[in-house]
Amino acid sequence: MKIAVSLFILSCLSMPVLAQVQSLQLKDEKRRYIVYTPAAYQSQPQKTFPVVFNFHGGGMSMAEQMLYTQMNKTAERHQFIVVYPQGIKQDWNVGFGMDYLAGTDDVGFTQAMLSKLKQDYRIDEQRVYATGLSRGGFFALRLAAELPQQFAAAASVGAPMPEPVRQHHKKTGKVGMLLIQGTADKVVLFEGKAASYLSAEDTFDYWRQHNGIEGARPQPRLLPGPAGDATQVSWLEQGAAGASVALITVKEGGHTWPGADAFNVGLPIGKTTRAIDANEVMWEFFSRHRR
Repeated sequence: MKIAVSLFILSCLSMPVLAQVQSLQLKDEKRRYIVYTPAAYQSQPQKTFPVVFNFHGGGMSMAEQMLYTQMNKTAERHQFIVVYPQGIKQDWNVGFGMDYLAGTDDVGFTQAMLSKLKQDYRIDEQRVYATGLSRGGFFALRLAAELPQQFAAAASVGAPMPEPVRQHHKKTGKVGMLLIQGTADKVVLFEGKAASYLSAEDTFDYWRQHNGIEGARPQPRLLPGPAGDATQVSWLEQGAAGASVALITVKEGGHTWPGADAFNVGLPIGKTTRAIDANEVMWEFFSRHRR
């Protein structure tokens, strides 16, 4: 896997117009991130482009997240920039295993990346989004909670609301929220974990309340899947334009990125649904949200 990732990143970086490794200095730490620009960025020099930050899972790297999620292909189709940041020790500070306030300043890192992107690229500041897998998904929720003035929407995969984020959330600023969770996820449990993170459904209710969405929950709608797919996907969404909250439940789905190629490094990560493409679903959701 490591060899494949290395070859993949080298092939991407041989095309500097499309993907580049960038770095910045933050509190005596050199922090790195990959910036992928679609071909349209060069061919349309007067246009500004939306930005999606895509955070890797715990123990992964920025290159592995780019390889696994394949979001560059979606960026080409829909003309947005993707940023793949690298966490220190392949981790993100969401209050698990490190102090929420005194630990690694990953929120500051994100703000620094965004400031540098504004200087170096033509970005649409009203259309900045965050997503991530597992630990990266937890961190995307932290960014939504702490930087609602900068992020129009966030999407987490395999990562409901962390208790440390909930406890520190000042609850200012509405943010579009998309949650994707498998019911058979053995790494991050659909039903939540006491003192660690909420259940997927409680996370939906939390952000619904935060965004001021009233009324009873609507009925989720089932999405048709391909023949032979062992999973079943339902979509629950509620809220006004620009501040909606959605929960995609993958019945029998594991700790995986929907639509991605199978990715198993010896962990019990479970089934990957083919009923949806997470990247396309996210972009459709993101495109309805602006600051």
